[in-house]
Amino acid sequence: MTVLLVVAKAPVPGAVKTRLCPPATPEQAARIAAAALHDTMATVRATPGVTPVLALAGRLGDGADAADLTAAAAGWLVLPQRGDDLATRLAHAHADVAQAYPGRPVLQIGMDTPQLTTALLGAATRRLTRAEVVLGGATDGGWWALGLRDPRRAAVLRAVPMSTPRTARLTRAVFAGQGLRAVPLPRLRDVDDWSDALAVAEAVPGSRFAWAVTAAGGVPTTEFAAAGRHQR
Repeated sequence: MTVLLVVAKAPVPGAVKTRLCPPATPEQAARIAAAALHDTMATVRATPGVTPVLALAGRLGDGADAADLTAAAAGWLVLPQRGDDLATRLAHAHADVAQAYPGRPVLQIGMDTPQLTTALLGAATRRLTRAEVVLGGATDGGWWALGLRDPRRAAVLRAVPMSTPRTARLTRAVFAGQGLRAVPLPRLRDVDDWSDALAVAEAVPGSRFAWAVTAAGGVPTTEFAAAGRHQR
């Protein structure tokens, strides 16, 4: 059974989604981040045949929508992130999962793609059964998903600069240097700035994420406004 690893930050105002400010306030940005994490966790929980794990920076109880997110994480293994930079934290998270679930493949995602569906995650886990590495590129040059048959191989991520327009390309290159081809997954837009938030909100009308963006000043279309609240 594949471990579905969500790497996330606790949605504390001023510490998450700061590139949404302005127009969002730090409190609104934190609520948008909380909604994105909640929607992501709900999709993971609804995906059959996976074991959910959360690698968390901070504490859910300190952030926006603390009670809802804490309840959503019930039954998950929650691992504290370790390391001073993102690449090191990712490598440690994979190593920690490898120790907790020896021999299991791992598909790692973040909290910036709340438009994820169970069909997309299911297809990614199935592809991982036939490949050593799968990689889902993002439109900004980064990546939204990394799947490893052997999660200990994530140690090579320490050599990859994260959050750059070259991150996906360099990630493919470090695995190629190990003799591993990264099989591509569909390309997605992740939420970094306000234009991303608006575009992703339009893609998932009625979701928690879309309503949080609207509450922060996003302008919905007529179709979006007619959608039922919190419906996926």
